Amino acid sequence: MKIYNTLVPTLLLLFLGSCGNNSEDKKDAFSLEINEPKKTYTTEDAISLTMNNKKSLKIDSIAYFLNNERIEASGKIISLTGQKLGEKTLSAKIYSDGDEYEASTKLLILSSIKPKLYTYKVIETYPHDINAYTQGLEFNGDILYESTGQYKESTLRKTDYKTGEVLQMVKLADQYFGEGLTILNNKIYQLTWRENTGFIYNLETMEQTGTFVYGKSKEGWGLCQDGVNIYKSDGTDKIWTLNPNTLAEKDYIEIFTNTSKISSVNELEWVEGKIYANVYQQGSIAIINPKNGAVEGVIDLTDLKDKVTQHPKLDVLNGIAYKGEENILYITGKNWDKLFKIEIIEK
Repeated sequence: MKIYNTLVPTLLLLFLGSCGNNSEDKKDAFSLEINEPKKTYTTEDAISLTMNNKKSLKIDSIAYFLNNERIEASGKIISLTGQKLGEKTLSAKIYSDGDEYEASTKLLILSSIKPKLYTYKVIETYPHDINAYTQGLEFNGDILYESTGQYKESTLRKTDYKTGEVLQMVKLADQYFGEGLTILNNKIYQLTWRENTGFIYNLETMEQTGTFVYGKSKEGWGLCQDGVNIYKSDGTDKIWTLNPNTLAEKDYIEIFTNTSKISSVNELEWVEGKIYANVYQQGSIAIINPKNGAVEGVIDLTDLKDKVTQHPKLDVLNGIAYKGEENILYITGKNWDKLFKIEIIEK
């Protein structure tokens, strides 16, 4: 009996130790290295890889992945052309005699182009409700729809942009802080900030017809649409692509210039194949390639805030609307008493 009690724990320890060593052996069998590594890469780069076979195992095949998406390698050379920007994990699955091994390394992909710089010219000025804490702005024909924020003050509005008159308004419940909006398929979609809830309305009646929740995105900030998909910002460097039917997050892009990440992406507008994104508290709009996240241009609107009535509740620029006019945007901000029709001009 004494021998049995001693033997069982000993065998158990040997078994667990054997399993642990086997797992460690698999983990340490290979390592993946980038030849002549750099701190950052661009979509014009091709990287050369070395697979270190530490235990001289027979390799049957190798599959390469960039953030879990399969990519092709030609002679251990991987092209970054067409890849999305951001911090990526480059990994390899190595197959040997029926076993699977993994190895990985990190890399940062930046934009390959320097953003163009733009300024503006004011074409028209219209009245805007000074008490509207603007969070989202979008045209449907000649009608301007607006979402406003602040707890106990958040609204969805249908307005006459030329006079500033509010034609119809829906007040959100006190526990919701209204954020961005967009219009697609005769529906209005409106975000809330930290409440993990979006609202769906009938475009004509503005009657609420449904709700949706967020997925991995942190919060609700801005919305826009390209006629097929909906795009959502969450206050980080990410813009998420949403399924227009389920509102589920399908994918995301990370926003980068040729030198750095752009965080605090806020109000969004789709303009001729690009995402125009207000950068929170910067007084600027980034022109973003929706395929890879590259910032292709920056519109400097820093001094536009100086052209509105100055008062204690005056806050930052935050409202972009496009009406189909070439190089023309409609811009306002939080508690601004003016809506500006501006022409965008390259510096």
